[in-house]
Amino acid sequence: MNKGIYVATVESNSGKSLAVLGLMRMLLGKTAKVGYFRPLIDDVQDGELDNHVNTVISHFDIDLEYEQAFVYTRSQVLDLYNQGKSGHVIDEIIKKYKYLEERFDFVLVEGTDFSRENVSLELDINILISKNLGLPVFIVSQGDEKQIKEIVDNVQLTHDSFKEEVDVISIMVNKVNPADIDDLKIELNNRINNKTTISVIPKIKNLASPTLKEILNQLDGRILFGQDMINAKIDDFSVGAMQLRNYLTHLKENALVITPGDRADIVLGVLQANISKNYPKLSGIVLTGGIIPEEPILKLLEGLTSVIPVISVKEGTFEITNTIGKVKSKIYADNTDKITTSIATFEKHVDTDTLSDDLITFKSDIFTPRMFQYNLLQRALKDKKHIVLPEGKDERVLRATARLIAARVVDITLIGEVDIIKENIKKLNIALNIEDINIVSPITSPHFEDYVNTFYELRKHKNINLDMARDTMADVSYFATMMIYKGHADGMVSGALHTTAHTLRPALQFIKTKPGVNIVSSVFFMCLEDRVSIFGDCAINPNPNAEQLAEIAISSAQTARNFGIEPKVAMLSYSSGASGKGEEVDKVRAATEIAKKQVPDLKIEGPIQYDAAVDMRIGKSKLPDSDVAGQASVLIFPDLNTGNNTYKAVQRETGALAIGPMLQGLNKPVNDLSRGCTADDIYSTVIITAIQAQDF
Repeated sequence: MNKGIYVATVESNSGKSLAVLGLMRMLLGKTAKVGYFRPLIDDVQDGELDNHVNTVISHFDIDLEYEQAFVYTRSQVLDLYNQGKSGHVIDEIIKKYKYLEERFDFVLVEGTDFSRENVSLELDINILISKNLGLPVFIVSQGDEKQIKEIVDNVQLTHDSFKEEVDVISIMVNKVNPADIDDLKIELNNRINNKTTISVIPKIKNLASPTLKEILNQLDGRILFGQDMINAKIDDFSVGAMQLRNYLTHLKENALVITPGDRADIVLGVLQANISKNYPKLSGIVLTGGIIPEEPILKLLEGLTSVIPVISVKEGTFEITNTIGKVKSKIYADNTDKITTSIATFEKHVDTDTLSDDLITFKSDIFTPRMFQYNLLQRALKDKKHIVLPEGKDERVLRATARLIAARVVDITLIGEVDIIKENIKKLNIALNIEDINIVSPITSPHFEDYVNTFYELRKHKNINLDMARDTMADVSYFATMMIYKGHADGMVSGALHTTAHTLRPALQFIKTKPGVNIVSSVFFMCLEDRVSIFGDCAINPNPNAEQLAEIAISSAQTARNFGIEPKVAMLSYSSGASGKGEEVDKVRAATEIAKKQVPDLKIEGPIQYDAAVDMRIGKSKLPDSDVAGQASVLIFPDLNTGNNTYKAVQRETGALAIGPMLQGLNKPVNDLSRGCTADDIYSTVIITAIQAQDF
């Protein structure tokens, strides 16, 4: 039974981090407890952490101390080898790996980075480690600025070297010229004629470009302004040495400006250009020569509402420019944009279904929130949908959109004033390319008059005239909802800036409910430590009657089934079974009977208390013959007051992730957000909306 995988390469700058991040995300989506191990790390300064180890442990929140994830630094291994203690190195690595193997269901092991020296020694060490740990190998190579034959020869040599000692389960060639991908795949499959899966990844600009943080670390500089934008990517750089009027014509998108520290004219001109609509967005300024701008200039910069990072370095302009040109892109723990892009790129180009089936030869009994979220993402990726977000100017919406576009999981339309949205993207330094999204202002849309006429025809029986229809359709919520009605989008997510009523009103007016459905309700996906439960209705209906409560239960059970959760429905009340009396418990009892009659095969229990619904010991003591007690996956609350408070209490006290609310019962998916939502909430809700849209 496989309990781990070894990720190896034989050259520097291979993009191995992309493979590690993608594999870790895939593994956490398939099994509950995944560990990480990097036997040999690069030398680090005192007080610093290995970037690979820190990034993986912190981003994926792995239950592992930093010191438990590695054994030796590069220098320590070389010293031990020179002393003839290579056996001691392997023994210690095996000992630490076995400890992790006992703690985790699966362990991802990352090999060395490869320096330009001792390449043959590093290859031997990686082969020796993978052999002694008994792990199949995932080989990463890179094709940057290489001919196809050179890439294929290098991959075959690496494959054959490992294959003599261990199984090679997969090969990934990274940073390939997109024009060479098809031919390279053919050549690799001809050369590597076995069951090894082969993936080819194109060179991704966002990953190839270093960030300002990487450049700052390389230059050993001091940041004067713009600390919060230190992860801005650098696509280009140029020296500001000429007159400002001439230099402005050389500015490019996401460029870094290098200029002596006493060139106040360049500094101020560049900052002004960055906020101008007529010039591209810039990433930062490097001031050379150790010269700090004079006090009046610093005071001016401090008073600006938005300023790109400004860095001061001691070296001269020529030396700094050469150093910046040699900086290689890395991925840091706090650079979520690069991490998200890496994972999305891996999932797009690697056959993760086949790879996970080959690797994970056991089935986990636990269904974790990560596994649930991974399954959601995979489902959304299989049938890409178009989601409209009416609150396009909001920062949270824009940050969520950047993540969604990076993950390539949906197509997005933002509603709002085009200039304002573009200005906010630039001002907030959000990694979002305008070309990747559709921005629509209702009144200037070519569909506006058609939407007005459609709304008029749908609502004229309510005494709506054309002028009223025109005013109504200028509203972003109505316009976005009409996009769904007309088939120009598949679903809508709103509520970050608007009330629930504002979001729902247009949907109820002309999208309407599904046949046979009388009530729109909501559920939250409550991602607890070892399971995912569905809570309903916690957002829409204040005090449903018995018939409505039964319909909410049936809709919620269907939602659970649609999202891969076996529905076991608990109709919650203040008593369990037949003992309780009172108007509220009688309502729950009646609702349970109605649901049973309408869906005879539904596993449902009610009335039942919360503890009896979720705790097996208590459930069996109170309702020993129940199929639901102690194992409920769908919990239906008797009213909004109980449901809303309970979901928030569980969320806050347990640290559970609450995804939702997701609305049920409409003819097309429209979902409402809390006005206190985060970008993460919006991201998750959009993915759920896209999955809902697949059923229409």
